[in-house]
Amino acid sequence: SEPGNPGPLRSGTCTLNCCATGPALYNTQLSQFWYSQETALQLAKEAITAAGEGGRIACVSAPSVYQKLRELHREDFSVYIFEYDKRFAIYGEEFIFYDYNNPLDLPEKIAAHSFDIVIADPPYLSEECLRKTSETIKYLTQGKILLCTGAVMQEEAAKLLGVKMCKFIPEHTRTLANEFRCYVNYDSGLDHDI
Repeated sequence: SEPGNPGPLRSGTCTLNCCATGPALYNTQLSQFWYSQETALQLAKEAITAAGEGGRIACVSAPSVYQKLRELHREDFSVYIFEYDKRFAIYGEEFIFYDYNNPLDLPEKIAAHSFDIVIADPPYLSEECLRKTSETIKYLTQGKILLCTGAVMQEEAAKLLGVKMCKFIPEHTRTLANEFRCYVNYDSGLDHDI
């Protein structure tokens, strides 16, 4: 891997790839469900387009999108991961420990409205979790929001963040019990015919 780019997440001799499968990769206590390779790539490309040249991207509780962005090895954007799972601390300065229960407990170096787009995937399908994650999203974004959550959260997401459901349907490496969707508040490629 390149200097400053540790590549896939490593813990001892084990490499963690968020888009791979297998029980060791999931931490069910953290409500982790990885996107498929195709979905992670689609969301990463969308984020790059939305952020624009030299853009800043925040991945809030969306580690598989973060890893896909890093895999692309592009230098025309910067990306940070806001994540509870401390295994992602391997990414150094790009890792920001994040607990949705304390939505604005962020380091001083993270200025308000300093990201061109925020991609967020709240860890739980609850109004409380979405409400608290929304506080973080609104603090971080300059405007653009790409939210990934259950279809059951559509009304609450629209109310809290002004987002609308996209045509694009994200897929995961294992089946979820609830229908999962993407929501945006801008003209997105995810809302065009896929």
